[in-house]
Amino acid sequence: MRGSHVCSVVSSLVLLWLGVAAAATQKASSWKTLSGNAPAIIAKGGFSGIFPDSSEFAYQFALIASSPGTVLYCDVRLTKDGLGICLPDIKMDNCTNIPDFYQQGRKSYLVNGVSTVGWFSVDYNGTELGQVSLKQSIFSRTPRFDRSFFPILAVEDIASKFKAPGIWLNVQHDSLYSQFNLSMTNYILSVSKRVIVDYISSPEVSFLTKVSGRVSNNTKLVFRFLDESTIEPSTKQTYGSMLKNLTFVKTFASGILVPKNYIWPVSPDNYLEPHTSVVDDAHKAGLEIYAADFANDFMFSYNHSYDPLAEYLSFIDNGAFSVDGVLTDFPVTPSEAIGCFTNLNKSKTDHGKPLIISHNGASGDYPACTDLAYQKAVDDGADVIDCPVQLTKDGIPICMSSINLMDDTTVAKSQFASQTAVIKDIESVLGVFTFNLTWDDIVKNLRPKISTPFSSFKLDRNPRYRNAGNFMRLSDFLDFTKDKDLSGIMISVEHAAFVAEELEFDMVDSVIKALDAAGYSNQTAQKVMIQSTNSSVLVKFKQQTKYDLMYMINEEVKDAAPSSLAAIKKFADAVSVEGNSIFPENRHFTTYQTNLVESLQNAGLPVYVYTLMNEFASQPYDFFSDATAQINAYVQGAGVNGVITDFPATARRYKLNTCMHMGNNTPSFMAPAHPGDLMQIISKPAQPPAMAPMPLLTGSDVAEPPLPPARTAQAPSLASRMQPHIAILVTLAMLFACHPLV
Repeated sequence: MRGSHVCSVVSSLVLLWLGVAAAATQKASSWKTLSGNAPAIIAKGGFSGIFPDSSEFAYQFALIASSPGTVLYCDVRLTKDGLGICLPDIKMDNCTNIPDFYQQGRKSYLVNGVSTVGWFSVDYNGTELGQVSLKQSIFSRTPRFDRSFFPILAVEDIASKFKAPGIWLNVQHDSLYSQFNLSMTNYILSVSKRVIVDYISSPEVSFLTKVSGRVSNNTKLVFRFLDESTIEPSTKQTYGSMLKNLTFVKTFASGILVPKNYIWPVSPDNYLEPHTSVVDDAHKAGLEIYAADFANDFMFSYNHSYDPLAEYLSFIDNGAFSVDGVLTDFPVTPSEAIGCFTNLNKSKTDHGKPLIISHNGASGDYPACTDLAYQKAVDDGADVIDCPVQLTKDGIPICMSSINLMDDTTVAKSQFASQTAVIKDIESVLGVFTFNLTWDDIVKNLRPKISTPFSSFKLDRNPRYRNAGNFMRLSDFLDFTKDKDLSGIMISVEHAAFVAEELEFDMVDSVIKALDAAGYSNQTAQKVMIQSTNSSVLVKFKQQTKYDLMYMINEEVKDAAPSSLAAIKKFADAVSVEGNSIFPENRHFTTYQTNLVESLQNAGLPVYVYTLMNEFASQPYDFFSDATAQINAYVQGAGVNGVITDFPATARRYKLNTCMHMGNNTPSFMAPAHPGDLMQIISKPAQPPAMAPMPLLTGSDVAEPPLPPARTAQAPSLASRMQPHIAILVTLAMLFACHPLV
């Protein structure tokens, strides 16, 4: 029964992807690999970034979702009766549920001279392991697929079940098996007569020398380098020292497999250092070189801005060298890189769909709304850059990501920290607000602070530039944008009713005057977009200007009722929506695609999705921890007109990809993710509880009273106009700060 369940689910995986065309033929341009062919993609244990490593799901999905030449990788272990099986870890308790069946099976053995405790394959025969199931071996990944039964696969199963284009067998710990009168050498020689094995790798010189010349000439022997300081067991040399003697390696191997930091080392604070000569050295020695340790959901250099596709391209399309293959947990991403993203015409200007709108500039790389963030957004190919307008105490409109200076400045460590308050009309947390300080107070005493939305995952953004850049007034922003290659600018206006009522200041009037002063009302080269969550703000702009107006829906909704569409059409030209309103998520799995985009577009309203981020923690599992797959799902799957993103460079590169307009010939790895597919194949007991139904956007959700009248306040007295209840909140906050409750 268990086996039939796996077969049926794997079959459903295939059906979910039927109709997707085969991968595009590699373009004729020459690769800088040893052979001149495209780099190989080696799927470590299959698609092990999602499914348990070496499971049937993982191997099957790797072939479905990746390049058609993808090689399946198996870490070979031997059982007590000499059966070769695929397991990612020498300790079975790290990757299977074996302790559930053999509670007393915990043993201690010497593994390469190190005492190692756990459950080991050498203590069980194939029959005894028949009831054991594989599980996710990386604890930071979802365990929800573990409830399905994943039998341990024999090496022969990889060939017979999946018809793999290539098979890679990795062999380690040969000495462990000899302790039990088992011979890994004999097994590999035997299985290679029954199965076509394309690659055999090992970090042990003695093993490779024993099989060299005894396997097919078509089988490539690959010497695997471990950490540079680790000692190779047979030569007693460190792997770092052996790297200096590749001519010796060439005597028993045709290639080497190295950790990726052998090629691109990183500094102690995780920035790239200059690449080494190891690729050139290997090629000069006549050795192919494969890079290991790629995983989209692992930490990699800050230089890549959490974009795994950018990391792959640095190994295969950097103008200087290309590795001959990559070993990866997420084979879909190198498939994209090799098939669609090499040799791009990066100088090509295209402000068409999808429109790329920055979110506080390139705020994924530099502190939000600073000169550095805006320049990076322009350099990275944003079509539109944005300024969220806030107001200072002296009435100066500035670009600041939040009205609360605690969010993206160093105000908490300044002399102004004592001015913290809770203003419930704005937000329910303590803050020091832009209208508490003058422009001089801000620029002379505070520094920007880069946003860290996923600090709980230890995913910091560009820490070397944590407080870099200069704040900008709206006038500075408008001067900056005038001569830039942009299709437009976007000004966001929030809290206008509060500012008018409590501070007696007209934000709409302030923005209009700034745009007029900068000449934007008299030009057509760059369009001006005004965004707000408040219909009252956009109504007032519509009455006084001809700018493009975007209504921001800041709640999760499944669709828009006709009454809301009619209401929005009266004051807006476009709509921005949260990603979850397009692909609702349940415990980081998409569930379905709503009708919201279709309804809005049918009403003549272009749709922009916000806010896209590169960090894997921001994305549902369906997007494979790949920001490019995320963009593709929204653009090709949901059909949005544009994206609002912290990382414009990723969106720009997506826009230039060579598979963009291939229609029915689009390769499988560039097919948009199907919302709900992964959720469907989770076994019923492991599925998360059903979500409550999402609401419908109605006309009453959109309607607002007009903005209250406000006179433009005299700058020096602006903050003093706060109503008494706000002043009381400030006083209370200060009292609690000085006399905390026990």
